[in-house]
Amino acid sequence: MMPIVAAAQSVEPIRYNLSFPAPHTHYVEVSATVPTAGQSEIQLMLAVWTPGSYLVREFARHIENVTAHTDKGQTLAIHKVSKNRWRVSTAKTSHVVVKYRVYGREMSVRTNWIEASFALLNGAPTFMTLADGKPRPHEVAIELANGWTQAMTGLEEIPGIAHQFYAEDFDTLVDSPILLGNPTVHSFIVDGKPHYLVNEGEVDLFDGAKAARDLELLVQEHFQLWGFLPYEKYLFLNVITESRGGLEHKNSSVLMTSRWATRTRKSYLAWLELASHEIFHAWNVKRLRPVELGPFDYEREVFTKSLWVAEGLTSYYDALLVHRAGLSTREEYLQTLSNQIEALQTTPGRLVQSVEMASQDAWIKYYRPDENSSNTSISYYIKGAVIAFVLDAKIRLATKGNRSLDDVLRDAYEQYADGRGYSPREFQAVVEQVANLDLSTFWSSVVEGVSEIKYDEAHETFGLQFQPAPELSPEAPGKSWLGVTVRNNGGNLIVTRVLRDTPAYNAGINVDDEILAIDEFRVRAEQLNSRLEEYRPGETISLLVARRGQLMRHNVLLGAEPVKQWVLEVSPAVSEVQKERLATWLHAVPTVSPPE
Repeated sequence: MMPIVAAAQSVEPIRYNLSFPAPHTHYVEVSATVPTAGQSEIQLMLAVWTPGSYLVREFARHIENVTAHTDKGQTLAIHKVSKNRWRVSTAKTSHVVVKYRVYGREMSVRTNWIEASFALLNGAPTFMTLADGKPRPHEVAIELANGWTQAMTGLEEIPGIAHQFYAEDFDTLVDSPILLGNPTVHSFIVDGKPHYLVNEGEVDLFDGAKAARDLELLVQEHFQLWGFLPYEKYLFLNVITESRGGLEHKNSSVLMTSRWATRTRKSYLAWLELASHEIFHAWNVKRLRPVELGPFDYEREVFTKSLWVAEGLTSYYDALLVHRAGLSTREEYLQTLSNQIEALQTTPGRLVQSVEMASQDAWIKYYRPDENSSNTSISYYIKGAVIAFVLDAKIRLATKGNRSLDDVLRDAYEQYADGRGYSPREFQAVVEQVANLDLSTFWSSVVEGVSEIKYDEAHETFGLQFQPAPELSPEAPGKSWLGVTVRNNGGNLIVTRVLRDTPAYNAGINVDDEILAIDEFRVRAEQLNSRLEEYRPGETISLLVARRGQLMRHNVLLGAEPVKQWVLEVSPAVSEVQKERLATWLHAVPTVSPPE
């Protein structure tokens, strides 16, 4: 980073002051001193989306009371000229002071939350900046609310001045969330660099000390894979408020979790995998990125076909590195991978939308799911992770265990990180170079197309198999199945999803239908599963439903409930070579167990 003094001498910064006179009302007061360069008018812009979350969120809807004046107090004209832009008449003064209020009460990793006890501020919904797009530094001074003691952020601290921070450009400002209040802070060192677990809401239920110790092991494993840490410090801003989610930043991440997250093995592993996912992005996405994801246009969508690489490969490595760090058992990791495969293979949309198109359409589909999404689309997180597993196996098999997907990431980083980024073809070329294989057929069918993924080669590489499906006798042919999901709405049994090419779909059952009876007998909301158990697959039932108050009957030919067939296990016939590849892949080490 350019030294602060040198930067200030070259380009004058925008200076913000943040205050919280009444945080219980969920507002932050912003005062921005903006250099005008002698222009008669300037335009200010607020971002409409935030990197890492690919949806236009219209942050300007939470801005109010926008005013402008000179640094001597003279009122200036300011007009809103578009949904997220304001024009200020400067009267040829050298600086204008723009004041506004931001409402923050959306508990998510990408928005603002302000209350009496703490605040989480993200840059995109908080800071107006000059709309000319020219690079310039930004400074932030914070007046803590009464009772607050700390401001934790990845921004660089201005030496000698409490709660004042520096960003070399607007990208850095947007990429550096700020947590304010009285969090509990745990620290550790990896490769000589400080890391902080910043827990807002830590109580006796959440074991922060253990979480920090295990994060240290996890970060060491990430360091082992990449060979370096790409930042000078890193913060896990862990908001313990019974919410969920994570969002990556260049040297920090925001995590949202439950106060009970460290109490059970399952929930704790999920939290570790979330933390692993977000810090993996410090390399993959924040520095090694698709060519389209930078420089950012904060006022309109930025489309890319490579989110399956950015997010899918990260989703593959998050749990894998938790295991390599010794924090999960082999069985637990294989179960996580099995769940990803099952999620893909049981989603009808996998045969409709390619993983590249899922990436491209994230702005209009992934963040706006509806009842038909599973029939028409696929998650680039899930399919990307499964593709990563299959590619990893292909590379290891083709190179006799000498190279892997780990090498792809390192080679891609060396060629494309912190520069212009990679195109889809360039990333494919790196994979082919590492594997010494022509993967054009795989790419056209699995990445660009919707062909089914084949797992035989992965099984051959590691000595794995899917658990054999249970044998069904004519006397016990399995449970009958409609192919719907339902919810209990005050005692009413409401259809919430109808999977494509299932008995209910083929019979014309719709989302929002209320199921009333089967074969003229009333079905209560809690009775559907038990009632279906009275029938065998292949039987036809008469289903009475209410659709917008109108009664109608549908004859439904029941199917058999799909059996679980995507559970990975080590084959009983695993060879010594396969055992060696399996151990190398998983970096088998003694397990440090999470709590039971």
